[in-house]
Amino acid sequence: MSGSTFGNHFSVTTWGESHGKALGVVVDGVPAGLPLCEDDIQIMMDRRKPGSSRYSSSRKESDVVEILSGVFEGFTTGNPISMMVMNEDHKSSDYKDISDIYRPGHADYTYDYKYGIRDYRGGGRSSGRETIGRTAAGAIAKKILSQLGVEVQAYTKSIGPVEIDYQRFNLDQAHKNPLCMPDEKAAEEAAHFLQDISSGKDSAGGVIECVISHLPAGIGEPVFDKLDANLAKAIMSIGAVKGFEIGDGFQAALAAGSFNNDSFYIDADDHIQKSSNHAGGILGGISDGSQIVFRAAVKPTPSIGKPQRTVTRDGRETEIEIRGRHDPVIVPRAVVVVEAMAAITLVDLIFSNMCARMDGICDFYNRRK
Repeated sequence: MSGSTFGNHFSVTTWGESHGKALGVVVDGVPAGLPLCEDDIQIMMDRRKPGSSRYSSSRKESDVVEILSGVFEGFTTGNPISMMVMNEDHKSSDYKDISDIYRPGHADYTYDYKYGIRDYRGGGRSSGRETIGRTAAGAIAKKILSQLGVEVQAYTKSIGPVEIDYQRFNLDQAHKNPLCMPDEKAAEEAAHFLQDISSGKDSAGGVIECVISHLPAGIGEPVFDKLDANLAKAIMSIGAVKGFEIGDGFQAALAAGSFNNDSFYIDADDHIQKSSNHAGGILGGISDGSQIVFRAAVKPTPSIGKPQRTVTRDGRETEIEIRGRHDPVIVPRAVVVVEAMAAITLVDLIFSNMCARMDGICDFYNRRK
């Protein structure tokens, strides 16, 4: 299976299946000398693990990460960093009844058609547990960004019809409620909504918003490796994401140019600033120094208890009611994955940017003489 690696200068390769022995990731391109230990990784792993709230799967996994290579005496060595998480609570028997049935909304049919092999155990490689590797790699990327003063913060903007009110925006709240919503009232309303939809054996989707702060201007390439294009690819590669927009996004299609253009001005410190940020912090595929704001639309959990029409591998029509342990909403657990993929994208392009100008290369090597 190709396509399991993301990035050029900071590359991330994930491996493993939902019900295999383990899952993991190999991260190459991490500079030597970065302080790093398993606790740095575990903080983000704990944010995505199942069983952490009533809105996530009841599958009990500790998701304890083990660093296998690339770190010595608390610092990265410059070698590839391999990390692994063992699967502990995989119940493949939960899926025996659907081993020959294509689940609506899942990748069962497309994987089977492409590879001719059906791994029915929780979706195999297409399971949400694949994001374990992304999250671990994202923790390293965020550690690198923190050394540069760059912050990446995602949160739940909406669940179903319930959306946060920016007049009540409080980022601390996103860390206090299980739905990761920075609005206490909206979180309560969303909880009631999810209770109602779950009682009907159904599920919900939502929108994740991510804000990147203190990224300097000049990051991103002007053609195929645009910052916004690479962010879109990174975020859209997350299994449940079905839409991506940056800045005003689709609302820009309704605006006049005189409104959509962000005017420039010189501030009191003689720095170039923008009077607005409809572009979402990126112009021509390159960061402009202002906040980068993007959103990801996450589909409802496809595994639901309602009866659904489908077909079998041998072409018979049938009906399915999915049992087992499934999240009624994916959004809260996907928040940290969005952060991780954004951070990975940023680090990869920051490293690429280091060879963009000859004067920068000369300055770097002249300092080392």
